[in-house]
Amino acid sequence: MNKEIIPIQQVAQAIRFLRGERVLLDFDLAQLYGVTAGNLNKAVRRNCDRFPADFIFQLTAEETKSSIFQIGISKGQGGRRHFPHAFTEQGVAMLSSVLNSELGCSGRRVACNAFPYRSRHGCLYS
Repeated sequence: MNKEIIPIQQVAQAIRFLRGERVLLDFDLAQLYGVTAGNLNKAVRRNCDRFPADFIFQLTAEETKSSIFQIGISKGQGGRRHFPHAFTEQGVAMLSSVLNSELGCSGRRVACNAFPYRSRHGCLYS
């Protein structure tokens, strides 16, 4: 995984509007934290008591299908076996407490700052 800090503008552009919430998807956060999406989701499963439904939710088949066209999720061989997870701003903050990565602290700072940055500098599309 890439070990350099991602610019806040790039993280802000990854924010999606789903189910009335501003969210970041697991694969975007994995890139930010310098881990694989699989390891990120394992850490969440091991600490599921820290992630109530208003912190994280799994995309439905329809949401995932729509996302294939919007953000290029792989749908062929070598793709995901499970639908992506979406993390709200609170879920992103909690995620940094369960990930043990070199970029954990700086990744959290960038991710949490991206939500207000996106609100001030660009609109969100559903």
